[in-house]
Amino acid sequence: MNEKRPVRFGNKPVRAERKPVHTERKPVMMEGLAARRAALKVIRQVTEGGAYASLALDAALKNSGLGSADRRLVSRLVYDTLDRMIWLDYVLAQVMARPDTDIKLRNILRLGACQILLEDRIPESAATNLCVQLCTENGMPGLKGVCNGILRNLIRKKDELVFPDPEKEPEAAASIRYSIPGWIWHRLREDYGDETDAILEYRNKDEGWLLRPNLTRTDDTGFETLLGKKVWQKEKSDLPHAWKITGAMDIARDADYLQGYYSIQSAGSMLACLAMNVKRGQQILDCCAAPGGKSCYMAEMMNGTGRVQAWDIHEHRTELIQAQARRLGLENIRPMVRDATKFREEMSGSMDSVLLDAPCTGLGFMAQKPDLKLRVTEESCRELTELQAKLLDTVSAYVKPGGTLVYSTCSILKDENERQAEAFLQRHPEFEEAELPKTIPERYRKQKNLGLQLLEYRDGVEGFYLIRMRKKYD
Repeated sequence: MNEKRPVRFGNKPVRAERKPVHTERKPVMMEGLAARRAALKVIRQVTEGGAYASLALDAALKNSGLGSADRRLVSRLVYDTLDRMIWLDYVLAQVMARPDTDIKLRNILRLGACQILLEDRIPESAATNLCVQLCTENGMPGLKGVCNGILRNLIRKKDELVFPDPEKEPEAAASIRYSIPGWIWHRLREDYGDETDAILEYRNKDEGWLLRPNLTRTDDTGFETLLGKKVWQKEKSDLPHAWKITGAMDIARDADYLQGYYSIQSAGSMLACLAMNVKRGQQILDCCAAPGGKSCYMAEMMNGTGRVQAWDIHEHRTELIQAQARRLGLENIRPMVRDATKFREEMSGSMDSVLLDAPCTGLGFMAQKPDLKLRVTEESCRELTELQAKLLDTVSAYVKPGGTLVYSTCSILKDENERQAEAFLQRHPEFEEAELPKTIPERYRKQKNLGLQLLEYRDGVEGFYLIRMRKKYD
């Protein structure tokens, strides 16, 4: 007989029949959920916690473990949702029974609506299902049905959405169309007339960087050789020393950057430094200097001579200036914690040049940083213009006769720019507008306005304003 006997191990019988092993089933990770989770985290930090999108996004992607495609998806979802938030809220209100939804659910719905209406490569069902899953993850399992119903209702009715009539309600229609607060559209319309549509329609899809060499360590030829060793795509800018770089990630971790051979700097920031036209051995004041890029550029242009006093009102931001100067090996920068609105009698008439890159609304960066337009209010704008005037009145006293005062902002509102400069010149007849130096490309210098106003859609650089003024001799 072929009777089955127990298998023995040592002296102990072991049954041939094994009991089924019961293991806890792990939930299956829905494809793409990690990317949506990261995007929602950033959107919540911006809208619920007041964080800056660029900083929150960098932190979310750092060590996230996401692949390059998912990282790009997270960035796109974050910026598209924030950029179109007013429009998305208007659309969602048409398919919701109660528009006053809890902010946590609203942010999930915004993310879902963004994917359904703006992302043609994402299946509608996937967008809906992933958002339903996010409800559970964010402590709202009881609202999964509500979320599912609203997004599916949006899918059904997306071709029936209605919007304000531009003829009857021009401000409301523009606010929804461009997803911008109505008061900003109204200001821009007053300032730029028919150019307003072009300004607001422009979206910056360029992910490139402007790099310039540390002028105390290398020159343009040496920097071009250094860039030639990189795998990045590069193109010479029309700004002195500067190169446009694309195809690079985590430049701030590059060994040559960490060793101080070059800096990352925006076009407007470089132009403000060029407008100062600094000379070797001069005494320079950079009034609102953090994080330090402009101070460092001017210190380099003086080849380590003279002195740049780099002020900021906050100690932690002054430390950023110190870190920049250390990285670049610049010893002619003096970072200081100073409130530039407080007049210092001992400095009167002591500076060859003063740069005031003033606190502003930052609306020149709307195409790159869409969360800016969501945090600026009419009241905060008014307060900023008052602060700008106070700063101008105070720091202009430090300029020597014959010296230079450069005022700049990263705004496109004329109240912060041209009108601000005009009012200052009326209050201070000892100053007059001065020509921009020839180191600034002619295409900028040929503008006929008071000062130089850059517009991103037209000039290919961020919205920026600057004016160079000279203090008359007695």
